[in-house]
Amino acid sequence: MRILDRSVPGRWRRPLLDVLLWAVVAAPIAAARLSPPYPRFDVALLLGSLALLAVAVASARRWPLVGLLLVVLGSLVDGNFVFAIPVFSYLSGRRSAGAAPAAVLFGVIALGGTVLNLGLLGTGAATWFLLASVLLFAGVFPWLVGRYRRQQQALTDAGRRHVEALTRERRGAAERIRLRERARIAEEMHDSLGHDLSLIALRAAALELADDLAPEHRTAVGELRASVAAATERLHGIIGVLREEGGPAGVRPVGETVVDLVVGAREAGMAVRLDGPTDTVELPGLTGSAAHQVVREALTNAARYAPGAPVTVTLARDRNGVEVRVRNASAPAGPLPRPASSGSGLLALAERVRLAGGVLDAGPRPDGGFAVRARLPLPAESHSGGGWSGVPVAVGAVTDGTFDGDAPVGGGPERPADAERRLREARRRARRSLLTALAAPAGLALVLSLVYYPVATAGTVLDESTYDRMRPGTARADLPGLPRRQLAPPVGGAAPGCEFYTDGNFPLAEPTWRLCFTDGRLTSKERIAQ
Repeated sequence: MRILDRSVPGRWRRPLLDVLLWAVVAAPIAAARLSPPYPRFDVALLLGSLALLAVAVASARRWPLVGLLLVVLGSLVDGNFVFAIPVFSYLSGRRSAGAAPAAVLFGVIALGGTVLNLGLLGTGAATWFLLASVLLFAGVFPWLVGRYRRQQQALTDAGRRHVEALTRERRGAAERIRLRERARIAEEMHDSLGHDLSLIALRAAALELADDLAPEHRTAVGELRASVAAATERLHGIIGVLREEGGPAGVRPVGETVVDLVVGAREAGMAVRLDGPTDTVELPGLTGSAAHQVVREALTNAARYAPGAPVTVTLARDRNGVEVRVRNASAPAGPLPRPASSGSGLLALAERVRLAGGVLDAGPRPDGGFAVRARLPLPAESHSGGGWSGVPVAVGAVTDGTFDGDAPVGGGPERPADAERRLREARRRARRSLLTALAAPAGLALVLSLVYYPVATAGTVLDESTYDRMRPGTARADLPGLPRRQLAPPVGGAAPGCEFYTDGNFPLAEPTWRLCFTDGRLTSKERIAQ
């Protein structure tokens, strides 16, 4: 029941939004129809308009261009539908996947409106220009804005998927490093345990050949020798499966201790100091192997990224375990130029420490140096399972970058190359949509003006010099350069016997001159204030 309650708001969200949209776009139409005077069939037209808007809103979810076409057709009956055109145009751009259907629709509306107004209804060029401007700025421009918002959302989604793909790739690389480290540890176990099992089998064989051994004991020792030999073979097979093909063999020489590492680094020219009692440098089992690996990796990184800097290796044992710290100062002359590192060395080191039941922390120091710290349990104090417990591992930033192998992963199984290509394409589309949204209205307005101007001014242009030569009292037929066609009078400026002409002002071609005639003679002339 609780799940059902949570799903109810999501189920009703879209219908409620559609009802709100219908109420917003219907408000101007209802307000105009409900205000006096009340023409005949006004109620029927109101109900029809509201029903048409309801159909447009309902269809705009699945077929947004159909909703836009319906409100444009509604504007032929009620001019207040023009307030709904920008809303449905924006929704069409926001919800439509392609641009070609919208371009065809706007072209059909423009062509149909031109034929209807100029051809059938006989409206003037000024009225046609006004209606075309309404289509441009109330239809095309909101659609471009909606289209840009859609591309921007696609860019956001592509960026998110790209980040997820990179995170997933880093997680996969970290997992591969961990598996390689496990394989290396398995190989070291094979070398050490195989050697010990071989010694046990050899001693069992020697005991089996003893002259004073009772027959029943000789049989038991023979069985023991066979069991040890079989266990050695099984160990060899299992480790052979775990061992990475072509992978590096164990790099720790037999018997090498932390002291040997420090001495070797000092002989190579590093300024290394070892702090700690002598009984802490001999550590058994996985703890000793992990401590050896920590010191070796830290000394290698110090030599690589901070050449010439003093290094301090500290080993401290207490009743809870042993702590290994390697700190180096910043390089006196700066690090040597090297290719960028992926941090895989520290990640493998963290896996080695984790498998030993410890915690690794590595990162830059406030003074500019670098520190590596590992806390390792002693075998007698480790958890059950020989230290193979899920103790968290923290690895900080290394000197050449950061690496977070445990970042959250989400999204589909998309490769980083595909996600990056998708991101580039989304960026290109978003930039193109933005440029189109800015440039298309201006370009279309210019084209519209270039089409409207010659149609509106053909045969109506009266230049100023010709106007100055006209004298009151001259017969209309004798006036030089009088245009063959008149302009429509401005709103509120019509007068009996007066004619209106333009000086060719671009792009609106507004009336500029007024010439008034009585009995066929010019009685007055004046410039109309713009």
